[in-house]
Amino acid sequence: MEFVIAFVSFMVWPLLAGLLVTLVLEHLILRQMDSAPVVFWRRSWSAQLAHVGYWCASWALCTLITQRPWFSVVVVNALWLVVLQVSHTKYVSLREPFLSQDFEYFTDAIKHPRLYIPFFGISLTIAALCAGALAIGTGLWLEPALGFSARYADDTSAWLVPLVALLLASGAMTYALGNRLTRDIMLFPEYDLRERGMVAYLLAYARLARRPLMPDHDPLQAAGQTALEALEAIGNEAAPGCLPHVVSVQSESFFDARRVYPKVRDDLLPNLDRCHFTALSQGLPCGRLAVPAWGANTVRTETAFLTGLTAEQLGVHMFNPYHQLARRDVSNLAASYKALGYRTLCIHPYPGTFYLRNQVLKRMGFDEFLDIAHFSDADRCGQYISDAAVAAKVEDCLLAAGDTPLFIQVITMENHGPLHLETLDTARLSEWHDGDLPDNCQELGIYLRHLVNADAMIGQLTTALSRLPRGGLLCFYGDHVPIMPEVYATLGEPNGVTDGFIWSSALPESDDTARQTMATVRDEDPELMEWALDCDGPFKTDEQCRKGDPRVTNIDTLGSALLEATARHARHSAATQKFRSLS
Repeated sequence: MEFVIAFVSFMVWPLLAGLLVTLVLEHLILRQMDSAPVVFWRRSWSAQLAHVGYWCASWALCTLITQRPWFSVVVVNALWLVVLQVSHTKYVSLREPFLSQDFEYFTDAIKHPRLYIPFFGISLTIAALCAGALAIGTGLWLEPALGFSARYADDTSAWLVPLVALLLASGAMTYALGNRLTRDIMLFPEYDLRERGMVAYLLAYARLARRPLMPDHDPLQAAGQTALEALEAIGNEAAPGCLPHVVSVQSESFFDARRVYPKVRDDLLPNLDRCHFTALSQGLPCGRLAVPAWGANTVRTETAFLTGLTAEQLGVHMFNPYHQLARRDVSNLAASYKALGYRTLCIHPYPGTFYLRNQVLKRMGFDEFLDIAHFSDADRCGQYISDAAVAAKVEDCLLAAGDTPLFIQVITMENHGPLHLETLDTARLSEWHDGDLPDNCQELGIYLRHLVNADAMIGQLTTALSRLPRGGLLCFYGDHVPIMPEVYATLGEPNGVTDGFIWSSALPESDDTARQTMATVRDEDPELMEWALDCDGPFKTDEQCRKGDPRVTNIDTLGSALLEATARHARHSAATQKFRSLS
Protein backbone atom coordinates (compact mmCIF):
# COMPACT_ATOMS: atom_id res chain seq x y z
CA MET A 1 0.00 0.00 0.00
CA GLU A 2 2.84 2.36 0.80
CA PHE A 3 4.31 1.78 -2.68
CA VAL A 4 0.94 2.51 -4.31
CA ILE A 5 0.57 5.76 -2.40
CA ALA A 6 4.10 6.77 -3.32
CA PHE A 7 3.50 5.91 -6.98
CA VAL A 8 0.30 7.94 -7.09
CA SER A 9 1.89 10.96 -5.44
CA PHE A 10 5.00 10.89 -7.68
CA MET A 11 3.36 10.07 -10.99
CA VAL A 12 -0.45 10.09 -11.19
CA TRP A 13 -1.23 13.44 -9.57
CA PRO A 14 1.38 15.42 -11.54
CA LEU A 15 0.22 13.75 -14.75
CA LEU A 16 -3.45 14.55 -14.19
CA ALA A 17 -2.85 18.05 -12.90
CA GLY A 18 -0.50 18.88 -15.78
CA LEU A 19 -2.88 17.46 -18.40
CA LEU A 20 -5.68 19.62 -17.05
CA VAL A 21 -3.46 22.70 -17.19
CA THR A 22 -2.54 22.03 -20.84
CA LEU A 23 -6.21 21.85 -21.78
CA VAL A 24 -7.13 25.01 -19.88
CA LEU A 25 -4.25 26.99 -21.40
CA GLU A 26 -5.09 25.77 -24.89
CA HIS A 27 -8.75 26.70 -24.57
CA LEU A 28 -8.00 30.17 -23.15
CA ILE A 29 -5.59 31.02 -25.98
CA LEU A 30 -7.46 29.45 -28.90
CA ARG A 31 -10.79 30.99 -27.94
CA GLN A 32 -9.31 34.37 -28.96
CA MET A 33 -9.43 33.32 -32.63
CA ASP A 34 -12.37 34.38 -34.77
CA SER A 35 -14.06 31.02 -34.14
CA ALA A 36 -13.98 29.25 -30.78
CA PRO A 37 -12.16 25.88 -30.65
CA VAL A 38 -13.95 22.57 -30.30
CA VAL A 39 -13.77 21.48 -26.65
CA PHE A 40 -11.53 18.52 -25.86
CA TRP A 41 -14.24 15.92 -25.24
CA ARG A 42 -15.93 16.69 -28.57
CA ARG A 43 -12.82 16.16 -30.68
CA SER A 44 -12.11 12.92 -32.52
CA TRP A 45 -10.69 10.10 -30.43
CA SER A 46 -7.42 10.25 -32.33
CA ALA A 47 -7.02 13.96 -31.55
CA GLN A 48 -7.78 13.29 -27.87
CA LEU A 49 -5.24 10.46 -27.65
CA ALA A 50 -2.63 12.56 -29.46
CA HIS A 51 -2.95 15.32 -26.86
CA VAL A 52 -2.76 12.87 -23.95
CA GLY A 53 0.17 11.06 -25.55
CA TYR A 54 2.07 14.29 -26.12
CA TRP A 55 1.60 15.38 -22.53
CA CYS A 56 2.61 12.03 -21.04
CA ALA A 57 5.71 11.70 -23.24
CA SER A 58 6.82 15.31 -22.62
CA TRP A 59 6.33 15.08 -18.88
CA ALA A 60 8.06 11.69 -18.63
CA LEU A 61 11.06 12.93 -20.63
CA CYS A 62 11.38 16.09 -18.57
CA THR A 63 11.05 14.14 -15.32
CA LEU A 64 13.71 11.68 -16.41
CA ILE A 65 16.06 14.62 -17.00
CA THR A 66 15.24 16.69 -13.90
CA GLN A 67 14.01 13.93 -11.52
CA ARG A 68 11.43 16.45 -10.29
CA PRO A 69 7.79 15.55 -11.18
CA TRP A 70 6.07 18.80 -10.20
CA PHE A 71 8.86 20.95 -11.56
CA SER A 72 8.44 19.07 -14.87
CA VAL A 73 4.74 19.95 -14.85
CA VAL A 74 5.69 23.63 -14.71
CA VAL A 75 8.46 23.38 -17.32
CA VAL A 76 6.44 21.46 -19.92
CA ASN A 77 3.41 23.72 -19.49
CA ALA A 78 5.60 26.81 -19.73
CA LEU A 79 6.92 25.59 -23.10
CA TRP A 80 3.37 24.70 -24.10
CA LEU A 81 2.27 28.23 -23.25
CA VAL A 82 5.11 29.66 -25.35
CA VAL A 83 3.90 27.73 -28.41
CA LEU A 84 0.30 28.81 -27.79
CA GLN A 85 1.24 32.46 -27.28
CA VAL A 86 3.47 32.51 -30.35
CA SER A 87 0.61 31.00 -32.32
CA HIS A 88 -1.73 33.71 -31.09
CA THR A 89 0.78 36.45 -31.91
CA LYS A 90 1.22 35.06 -35.40
CA TYR A 91 -2.54 34.79 -35.84
CA VAL A 92 -3.04 38.44 -34.89
CA SER A 93 -0.25 39.67 -37.18
CA LEU A 94 -0.55 37.27 -40.12
CA ARG A 95 -4.09 35.83 -39.83
CA GLU A 96 -2.61 32.33 -39.60
CA PRO A 97 -1.82 30.17 -36.54
CA PHE A 98 1.48 28.50 -35.74
CA LEU A 99 2.45 25.65 -38.08
CA SER A 100 4.70 22.64 -37.56
CA GLN A 101 7.02 24.15 -40.19
CA ASP A 102 7.38 27.23 -37.98
CA PHE A 103 9.46 25.55 -35.27
CA GLU A 104 12.60 26.46 -37.21
CA TYR A 105 11.72 30.13 -36.66
CA PHE A 106 12.71 29.78 -33.00
CA THR A 107 16.32 29.42 -34.15
CA ASP A 108 15.79 32.06 -36.84
CA ALA A 109 14.64 34.44 -34.10
CA ILE A 110 18.06 34.03 -32.50
CA LYS A 111 19.90 34.52 -35.81
CA HIS A 112 17.65 37.36 -37.08
CA PRO A 113 15.93 38.83 -33.97
CA ARG A 114 14.83 42.03 -35.73
CA LEU A 115 12.48 40.06 -38.00
CA TYR A 116 10.64 38.30 -35.17
CA ILE A 117 11.09 39.61 -31.62
CA PRO A 118 9.50 43.07 -32.14
CA PHE A 119 6.22 41.50 -33.27
CA PHE A 120 6.08 39.37 -30.12
CA GLY A 121 7.09 42.37 -28.02
CA ILE A 122 10.63 43.18 -26.88
CA SER A 123 9.62 43.92 -23.29
CA LEU A 124 7.40 40.83 -23.18
CA THR A 125 10.25 38.68 -24.51
CA ILE A 126 12.69 40.00 -21.89
CA ALA A 127 10.12 39.57 -19.13
CA ALA A 128 9.35 36.01 -20.25
CA LEU A 129 13.05 35.06 -20.30
CA CYS A 130 13.64 36.54 -16.85
CA ALA A 131 10.53 34.89 -15.43
CA GLY A 132 11.55 31.57 -16.97
CA ALA A 133 15.04 31.74 -15.48
CA LEU A 134 13.61 32.64 -12.06
CA ALA A 135 11.05 29.83 -12.22
CA ILE A 136 13.69 27.26 -13.17
CA GLY A 137 15.96 28.29 -10.34
CA THR A 138 13.13 28.30 -7.81
CA GLY A 139 11.80 24.93 -8.96
CA LEU A 140 15.17 23.22 -8.77
CA TRP A 141 15.69 24.63 -5.28
CA LEU A 142 12.28 23.82 -3.82
CA GLU A 143 11.68 20.27 -5.11
CA PRO A 144 14.27 17.60 -4.28
CA ALA A 145 15.35 15.18 -6.99
CA LEU A 146 13.80 11.69 -6.87
CA GLY A 147 17.21 10.05 -6.78
CA PHE A 148 18.10 11.90 -3.59
CA SER A 149 14.76 11.60 -1.80
CA ALA A 150 14.52 9.29 1.21
CA ARG A 151 11.71 7.32 -0.43
CA TYR A 152 13.54 6.43 -3.66
CA ALA A 153 17.23 6.77 -2.80
CA ASP A 154 17.67 3.03 -2.29
CA ASP A 155 15.45 1.89 -5.17
CA THR A 156 16.09 3.78 -8.38
CA SER A 157 13.98 1.37 -10.41
CA ALA A 158 10.87 2.41 -8.46
CA TRP A 159 10.73 5.71 -10.35
CA LEU A 160 12.98 5.04 -13.34
CA VAL A 161 11.12 2.04 -14.77
CA PRO A 162 7.62 3.64 -14.71
CA LEU A 163 8.95 6.81 -16.34
CA VAL A 164 10.76 4.97 -19.12
CA ALA A 165 7.72 2.76 -19.71
CA LEU A 166 5.43 5.80 -19.86
CA LEU A 167 7.77 7.64 -22.23
CA LEU A 168 8.05 4.70 -24.63
CA ALA A 169 4.35 3.82 -24.57
CA SER A 170 3.02 7.38 -24.95
CA GLY A 171 5.64 8.28 -27.55
CA ALA A 172 4.85 5.20 -29.63
CA MET A 173 1.12 5.83 -29.39
CA THR A 174 1.47 9.46 -30.48
CA TYR A 175 3.71 8.52 -33.39
CA ALA A 176 1.33 5.79 -34.51
CA LEU A 177 -1.56 8.25 -34.57
CA GLY A 178 0.19 10.50 -37.10
CA ASN A 179 -1.12 8.85 -40.26
CA ARG A 180 -4.63 8.56 -38.82
CA LEU A 181 -4.70 12.28 -38.05
CA THR A 182 -3.70 13.29 -41.59
CA ARG A 183 -6.89 11.81 -43.05
CA ASP A 184 -9.08 14.56 -41.63
CA ILE A 185 -6.80 17.51 -42.36
CA MET A 186 -8.18 20.16 -44.74
CA LEU A 187 -4.97 22.25 -45.03
CA PHE A 188 -6.81 25.32 -43.77
CA PRO A 189 -4.75 25.99 -40.62
CA GLU A 190 -7.32 27.94 -38.63
CA TYR A 191 -10.05 25.34 -39.27
CA ASP A 192 -7.78 22.37 -38.61
CA LEU A 193 -6.51 23.88 -35.36
CA ARG A 194 -10.02 24.68 -34.19
CA GLU A 195 -11.31 21.17 -34.92
CA ARG A 196 -8.33 19.04 -33.82
CA GLY A 197 -6.55 21.01 -31.12
CA MET A 198 -2.94 22.15 -31.20
CA VAL A 199 -1.20 18.79 -30.72
CA ALA A 200 -3.16 16.81 -33.32
CA TYR A 201 -3.00 19.74 -35.74
CA LEU A 202 0.80 20.12 -35.46
CA LEU A 203 1.38 16.37 -35.57
CA ALA A 204 -0.73 15.93 -38.71
CA TYR A 205 0.95 18.82 -40.54
CA ALA A 206 4.39 17.54 -39.55
CA ARG A 207 3.57 14.08 -40.87
CA LEU A 208 2.24 15.51 -44.16
CA ALA A 209 5.35 17.67 -44.55
CA ARG A 210 7.47 14.50 -44.72
CA ARG A 211 5.84 13.53 -48.00
CA PRO A 212 7.87 14.63 -51.05
CA LEU A 213 6.70 17.38 -53.37
CA MET A 214 5.76 15.76 -56.67
CA PRO A 215 3.99 18.19 -59.07
CA ASP A 216 1.83 16.39 -61.62
CA HIS A 217 2.73 18.79 -64.45
CA ASP A 218 4.96 21.73 -65.37
CA PRO A 219 2.94 24.99 -65.28
CA LEU A 220 5.67 26.84 -67.22
CA GLN A 221 6.04 24.29 -70.02
CA ALA A 222 3.57 25.84 -72.46
CA ALA A 223 4.96 29.37 -72.10
CA GLY A 224 8.54 28.10 -72.32
CA GLN A 225 7.69 26.19 -75.48
CA THR A 226 6.09 29.31 -76.97
CA ALA A 227 9.30 31.25 -76.34
CA LEU A 228 11.46 28.51 -77.89
CA GLU A 229 9.24 28.40 -80.98
CA ALA A 230 9.46 32.17 -81.31
CA LEU A 231 13.26 31.97 -81.33
CA GLU A 232 13.19 29.20 -83.93
CA ALA A 233 10.95 31.33 -86.14
CA ILE A 234 13.33 34.28 -85.82
CA GLY A 235 16.33 32.13 -86.80
CA ASN A 236 19.38 30.90 -84.95
CA GLU A 237 21.61 33.78 -86.03
CA ALA A 238 19.23 36.65 -85.30
CA ALA A 239 17.52 35.26 -82.19
CA PRO A 240 20.26 35.92 -79.57
CA GLY A 241 20.38 39.60 -80.44
CA CYS A 242 16.60 39.97 -80.21
CA LEU A 243 16.25 38.60 -76.68
CA PRO A 244 15.58 41.37 -74.14
CA HIS A 245 17.12 41.61 -70.70
CA VAL A 246 14.49 40.51 -68.18
CA VAL A 247 14.31 41.94 -64.65
CA SER A 248 11.68 40.72 -62.22
CA VAL A 249 11.36 42.54 -58.90
CA GLN A 250 9.59 41.06 -55.91
CA SER A 251 9.05 44.26 -53.95
CA GLU A 252 8.80 43.84 -50.19
CA SER A 253 5.30 44.56 -48.81
CA PHE A 254 4.32 46.51 -51.94
CA PHE A 255 0.70 47.33 -52.62
CA ASP A 256 -1.13 50.43 -53.81
CA ALA A 257 -2.26 51.95 -50.52
CA ARG A 258 -4.34 54.59 -52.33
CA ARG A 259 -7.17 52.16 -52.97
CA VAL A 260 -7.61 51.46 -49.24
CA TYR A 261 -6.74 54.80 -47.64
CA PRO A 262 -8.36 57.73 -49.49
CA LYS A 263 -6.16 60.37 -47.84
CA VAL A 264 -3.04 58.95 -49.44
CA ARG A 265 -2.08 61.35 -52.21
CA ASP A 266 -3.20 60.43 -55.73
CA ASP A 267 0.23 61.31 -57.16
CA LEU A 268 2.10 59.06 -54.72
CA LEU A 269 3.15 56.43 -57.29
CA PRO A 270 3.65 58.10 -60.69
CA ASN A 271 5.94 55.37 -62.08
CA LEU A 272 3.52 52.63 -61.11
CA ASP A 273 0.69 54.52 -62.81
CA ARG A 274 2.77 55.05 -65.95
CA CYS A 275 3.78 51.39 -66.17
CA HIS A 276 0.22 50.24 -65.53
CA PHE A 277 -1.04 52.32 -68.43
CA THR A 278 1.84 51.22 -70.66
CA ALA A 279 1.25 47.55 -69.82
CA LEU A 280 -2.44 47.99 -70.55
CA SER A 281 -1.67 49.51 -73.95
CA GLN A 282 0.84 46.72 -74.69
CA GLY A 283 -1.61 44.01 -73.74
CA LEU A 284 0.54 42.85 -70.81
CA PRO A 285 -0.64 41.91 -67.29
CA CYS A 286 -1.09 44.80 -64.87
CA GLY A 287 -3.14 45.72 -61.83
CA ARG A 288 -4.07 43.75 -58.78
CA LEU A 289 -2.33 40.53 -57.91
CA ALA A 290 -3.59 37.65 -55.75
CA VAL A 291 -0.72 36.28 -53.67
CA PRO A 292 -0.58 33.33 -51.21
CA ALA A 293 0.97 35.36 -48.37
CA TRP A 294 -0.39 37.96 -45.97
CA GLY A 295 1.99 40.17 -43.99
CA ALA A 296 4.96 37.75 -44.22
CA ASN A 297 6.01 34.36 -45.66
CA THR A 298 7.63 35.90 -48.71
CA VAL A 299 8.82 32.53 -50.06
CA ARG A 300 5.23 31.48 -50.73
CA THR A 301 4.82 34.27 -53.29
CA GLU A 302 8.39 33.75 -54.49
CA THR A 303 7.74 30.07 -55.17
CA ALA A 304 4.44 30.71 -56.94
CA PHE A 305 6.12 33.21 -59.27
CA LEU A 306 9.26 31.19 -59.99
CA THR A 307 7.59 27.78 -60.42
CA GLY A 308 3.96 28.53 -61.32
CA LEU A 309 2.85 25.93 -58.76
CA THR A 310 -0.51 26.55 -57.12
CA ALA A 311 -1.43 25.88 -53.50
CA GLU A 312 -3.27 22.74 -54.59
CA GLN A 313 -0.16 21.39 -56.32
CA LEU A 314 2.09 22.23 -53.37
CA GLY A 315 -0.22 20.71 -50.76
CA VAL A 316 1.15 21.08 -47.24
CA HIS A 317 4.40 22.42 -48.74
CA MET A 318 2.59 25.63 -49.68
CA PHE A 319 3.40 26.94 -46.18
CA ASN A 320 7.19 26.73 -46.63
CA PRO A 321 7.98 25.43 -50.12
CA TYR A 322 11.73 25.98 -49.85
CA HIS A 323 12.08 22.99 -47.52
CA GLN A 324 11.31 20.80 -50.51
CA LEU A 325 12.86 22.97 -53.21
CA ALA A 326 16.21 22.79 -51.41
CA ARG A 327 16.19 19.01 -51.97
CA ARG A 328 14.25 18.50 -55.22
CA ASP A 329 14.48 19.81 -58.76
CA VAL A 330 11.33 21.59 -59.94
CA SER A 331 10.76 23.35 -63.23
CA ASN A 332 11.18 27.09 -62.76
CA LEU A 333 11.74 30.42 -64.51
CA ALA A 334 15.53 30.38 -64.11
CA ALA A 335 15.75 27.02 -65.89
CA SER A 336 13.34 28.22 -68.58
CA TYR A 337 15.41 31.33 -69.28
CA LYS A 338 18.66 29.35 -69.30
CA ALA A 339 17.12 27.14 -71.98
CA LEU A 340 16.59 30.30 -74.05
CA GLY A 341 20.25 31.30 -73.72
CA TYR A 342 20.08 33.64 -70.74
CA ARG A 343 22.51 34.07 -67.89
CA THR A 344 20.51 34.01 -64.64
CA LEU A 345 21.20 35.71 -61.35
CA CYS A 346 19.33 36.64 -58.18
CA ILE A 347 19.86 39.73 -56.03
CA HIS A 348 18.61 39.74 -52.44
CA PRO A 349 20.16 42.15 -49.91
CA TYR A 350 19.90 39.83 -46.90
CA PRO A 351 21.90 36.80 -45.66
CA GLY A 352 21.72 34.09 -48.30
CA THR A 353 21.20 31.31 -45.76
CA PHE A 354 17.82 32.72 -44.69
CA TYR A 355 15.02 30.47 -45.98
CA LEU A 356 17.79 28.27 -47.48
CA ARG A 357 17.87 30.58 -50.49
CA ASN A 358 21.55 29.84 -51.13
CA GLN A 359 20.63 26.17 -51.62
CA VAL A 360 17.29 26.64 -53.39
CA LEU A 361 18.46 29.18 -55.96
CA LYS A 362 21.50 27.10 -56.85
CA ARG A 363 19.31 24.03 -57.38
CA MET A 364 16.91 26.09 -59.50
CA GLY A 365 19.77 26.91 -61.83
CA PHE A 366 20.64 30.51 -60.99
CA ASP A 367 24.20 31.15 -62.14
CA GLU A 368 24.91 33.66 -59.39
CA PHE A 369 23.34 34.83 -56.13
CA LEU A 370 24.23 38.30 -54.82
CA ASP A 371 23.21 38.56 -51.16
CA ILE A 372 23.91 41.06 -48.35
CA ALA A 373 27.67 40.53 -48.73
CA HIS A 374 27.56 42.54 -51.98
CA PHE A 375 26.21 45.65 -50.23
CA SER A 376 27.51 47.97 -47.49
CA ASP A 377 25.99 49.82 -44.55
CA ALA A 378 26.06 52.98 -46.64
CA ASP A 379 23.39 51.39 -48.85
CA ARG A 380 20.82 51.25 -46.05
CA CYS A 381 17.55 53.17 -45.90
CA GLY A 382 15.97 52.66 -42.51
CA GLN A 383 16.60 49.16 -41.23
CA TYR A 384 17.56 47.45 -44.49
CA ILE A 385 19.35 47.91 -47.82
CA SER A 386 17.55 50.54 -49.91
CA ASP A 387 15.64 49.88 -53.10
CA ALA A 388 17.81 52.51 -54.78
CA ALA A 389 20.98 50.57 -53.95
CA VAL A 390 19.45 47.35 -55.26
CA ALA A 391 18.37 49.08 -58.47
CA ALA A 392 21.92 50.43 -58.89
CA LYS A 393 23.26 46.90 -58.48
CA VAL A 394 20.86 45.70 -61.20
CA GLU A 395 22.09 48.48 -63.50
CA ASP A 396 25.71 47.45 -62.90
CA CYS A 397 24.88 43.85 -63.80
CA LEU A 398 23.05 44.91 -66.96
CA LEU A 399 25.92 47.13 -68.13
CA ALA A 400 28.42 44.33 -67.50
CA ALA A 401 26.34 41.70 -69.35
CA GLY A 402 28.07 42.13 -72.70
CA ASP A 403 26.42 40.16 -75.50
CA THR A 404 24.54 37.79 -73.16
CA PRO A 405 20.93 38.50 -72.20
CA LEU A 406 20.27 38.49 -68.45
CA PHE A 407 17.39 37.24 -66.34
CA ILE A 408 17.63 38.93 -62.94
CA GLN A 409 15.32 38.02 -60.07
CA VAL A 410 15.33 40.75 -57.43
CA ILE A 411 13.95 40.35 -53.91
CA THR A 412 13.97 43.67 -52.07
CA MET A 413 14.08 44.35 -48.32
CA GLU A 414 13.71 48.10 -47.70
CA ASN A 415 10.01 48.06 -46.76
CA HIS A 416 10.30 45.03 -44.46
CA GLY A 417 8.93 45.52 -40.97
CA PRO A 418 8.79 46.02 -38.12
CA LEU A 419 7.91 49.54 -39.24
CA HIS A 420 7.31 50.80 -35.70
CA LEU A 421 11.07 50.66 -35.02
CA GLU A 422 11.54 53.58 -37.43
CA THR A 423 10.71 57.25 -36.85
CA LEU A 424 8.19 59.06 -39.03
CA ASP A 425 9.53 62.09 -40.92
CA THR A 426 6.64 64.44 -40.11
CA ALA A 427 8.15 67.24 -42.21
CA ARG A 428 7.61 65.15 -45.36
CA LEU A 429 4.27 63.58 -44.46
CA SER A 430 2.34 66.06 -46.60
CA GLU A 431 4.17 64.72 -49.68
CA TRP A 432 2.50 61.35 -49.18
CA HIS A 433 -0.67 61.93 -47.17
CA ASP A 434 -3.32 64.66 -46.98
CA GLY A 435 -3.71 65.78 -43.38
CA ASP A 436 -2.33 64.35 -40.16
CA LEU A 437 -2.28 60.69 -39.20
CA PRO A 438 -3.84 59.38 -35.99
CA ASP A 439 -1.29 58.95 -33.20
CA ASN A 440 -1.41 55.16 -33.44
CA CYS A 441 -1.02 55.14 -37.24
CA GLN A 442 2.51 56.49 -37.62
CA GLU A 443 3.47 53.21 -39.29
CA LEU A 444 1.42 54.19 -42.34
CA GLY A 445 3.53 57.31 -42.87
CA ILE A 446 6.73 55.26 -42.57
CA TYR A 447 5.32 52.71 -44.99
CA LEU A 448 4.40 55.40 -47.54
CA ARG A 449 7.95 56.76 -47.50
CA HIS A 450 9.32 53.35 -48.45
CA LEU A 451 6.51 52.89 -50.97
CA VAL A 452 7.63 56.07 -52.74
CA ASN A 453 11.17 54.68 -52.84
CA ALA A 454 9.88 51.46 -54.41
CA ASP A 455 8.10 53.55 -57.03
CA ALA A 456 11.35 55.43 -57.71
CA MET A 457 12.98 52.02 -58.23
CA ILE A 458 10.45 51.34 -60.99
CA GLY A 459 11.46 54.56 -62.73
CA GLN A 460 15.16 53.81 -62.26
CA LEU A 461 14.87 50.35 -63.81
CA THR A 462 12.60 51.28 -66.74
CA THR A 463 15.01 54.09 -67.64
CA ALA A 464 18.00 51.76 -67.46
CA LEU A 465 16.33 49.06 -69.58
CA SER A 466 15.20 51.60 -72.19
CA ARG A 467 18.78 52.78 -72.73
CA LEU A 468 20.19 49.31 -73.40
CA PRO A 469 20.62 48.26 -77.07
CA ARG A 470 18.62 45.03 -76.63
CA GLY A 471 15.98 46.69 -74.43
CA GLY A 472 14.26 44.84 -71.67
CA LEU A 473 11.25 43.66 -69.74
CA LEU A 474 10.44 44.68 -66.18
CA CYS A 475 8.14 42.51 -64.09
CA PHE A 476 7.33 44.20 -60.79
CA TYR A 477 5.04 42.85 -58.05
CA GLY A 478 4.40 42.97 -54.32
CA ASP A 479 4.93 39.84 -52.27
CA HIS A 480 2.29 40.63 -49.63
CA VAL A 481 0.70 43.51 -47.75
CA PRO A 482 2.64 44.93 -44.77
CA ILE A 483 2.08 44.21 -41.07
CA MET A 484 0.46 47.33 -39.56
CA PRO A 485 -2.06 46.07 -36.97
CA GLU A 486 -2.75 49.47 -35.38
CA VAL A 487 -3.31 51.08 -38.78
CA TYR A 488 -5.66 48.30 -39.83
CA ALA A 489 -7.64 48.50 -36.60
CA THR A 490 -8.05 52.27 -36.95
CA LEU A 491 -8.24 53.01 -40.68
CA GLY A 492 -9.27 49.69 -42.18
CA GLU A 493 -7.61 46.50 -43.36
CA PRO A 494 -6.59 45.63 -46.95
CA ASN A 495 -7.83 42.39 -48.44
CA GLY A 496 -4.36 40.96 -49.05
CA VAL A 497 -4.22 41.65 -52.79
CA THR A 498 -1.02 43.38 -53.96
CA ASP A 499 -0.13 45.06 -57.26
CA GLY A 500 2.08 44.22 -60.20
CA PHE A 501 2.74 44.63 -63.91
CA ILE A 502 4.92 43.55 -66.83
CA TRP A 503 6.44 46.39 -68.87
CA SER A 504 8.36 46.20 -72.14
CA SER A 505 10.74 48.79 -73.54
CA ALA A 506 10.07 47.66 -77.11
CA LEU A 507 6.50 46.51 -77.59
CA PRO A 508 4.40 49.19 -79.30
CA GLU A 509 2.17 51.26 -77.11
CA SER A 510 -0.33 53.93 -77.96
CA ASP A 511 -3.16 55.78 -76.31
CA ASP A 512 -5.42 54.51 -79.09
CA THR A 513 -4.61 50.88 -78.29
CA ALA A 514 -5.20 51.45 -74.61
CA ARG A 515 -8.45 53.28 -75.20
CA GLN A 516 -9.68 50.55 -77.57
CA THR A 517 -8.90 48.00 -74.87
CA MET A 518 -10.79 50.10 -72.34
CA ALA A 519 -13.74 50.48 -74.71
CA THR A 520 -13.96 46.72 -75.13
CA VAL A 521 -13.74 46.23 -71.39
CA ARG A 522 -16.41 48.87 -70.81
CA ASP A 523 -18.84 46.99 -73.05
CA GLU A 524 -18.10 43.55 -71.59
CA ASP A 525 -17.57 44.39 -67.91
CA PRO A 526 -18.44 47.91 -66.67
CA GLU A 527 -17.26 47.00 -63.18
CA LEU A 528 -13.83 46.07 -64.53
CA MET A 529 -13.74 49.34 -66.45
CA GLU A 530 -14.38 51.26 -63.25
CA TRP A 531 -11.44 49.44 -61.68
CA ALA A 532 -9.17 50.24 -64.62
CA LEU A 533 -9.81 53.97 -64.23
CA ASP A 534 -10.05 54.26 -60.43
CA CYS A 535 -7.96 53.16 -57.46
CA ASP A 536 -11.05 53.07 -55.26
CA GLY A 537 -13.28 50.15 -54.45
CA PRO A 538 -11.72 47.30 -52.48
CA PHE A 539 -12.81 43.77 -53.24
CA LYS A 540 -15.60 42.07 -51.37
CA THR A 541 -13.54 39.26 -49.86
CA ASP A 542 -10.13 37.65 -50.19
CA GLU A 543 -11.84 34.42 -51.21
CA GLN A 544 -13.33 36.05 -54.29
CA CYS A 545 -9.92 37.37 -55.30
CA ARG A 546 -8.35 33.94 -55.03
CA LYS A 547 -11.10 32.17 -56.97
CA GLY A 548 -10.84 33.72 -60.38
CA ASP A 549 -12.12 37.28 -59.95
CA PRO A 550 -11.50 38.69 -63.48
CA ARG A 551 -9.99 41.87 -62.07
CA VAL A 552 -7.09 40.03 -60.43
CA THR A 553 -4.04 38.21 -61.82
CA ASN A 554 -2.91 35.17 -59.87
CA ILE A 555 0.78 35.24 -59.01
CA ASP A 556 1.27 31.63 -60.16
CA THR A 557 0.42 32.72 -63.74
CA LEU A 558 2.73 35.74 -63.81
CA GLY A 559 5.88 33.74 -64.60
CA SER A 560 4.25 32.19 -67.66
CA ALA A 561 3.07 35.63 -68.74
CA LEU A 562 6.64 36.91 -68.44
CA LEU A 563 7.94 34.14 -70.70
CA GLU A 564 5.23 34.90 -73.24
CA ALA A 565 6.07 38.61 -73.06
CA THR A 566 9.71 37.72 -73.70
CA ALA A 567 8.69 35.88 -76.86
CA ARG A 568 6.56 38.84 -78.02
CA HIS A 569 9.38 41.28 -77.30
CA ALA A 570 11.88 39.13 -79.23
CA ARG A 571 9.56 38.80 -82.27
CA HIS A 572 8.95 42.55 -82.29
CA SER A 573 12.68 43.32 -82.02
CA ALA A 574 13.42 40.91 -84.88
CA ALA A 575 10.75 42.54 -87.06
CA THR A 576 12.04 46.00 -86.21
CA GLN A 577 15.62 45.04 -87.05
CA LYS A 578 14.50 43.50 -90.35
CA PHE A 579 12.50 46.61 -91.24
CA ARG A 580 15.50 48.83 -90.52
CA SER A 581 17.75 46.64 -92.65
CA LEU A 582 15.30 46.83 -95.57
CA SER A 583 15.02 50.60 -95.19
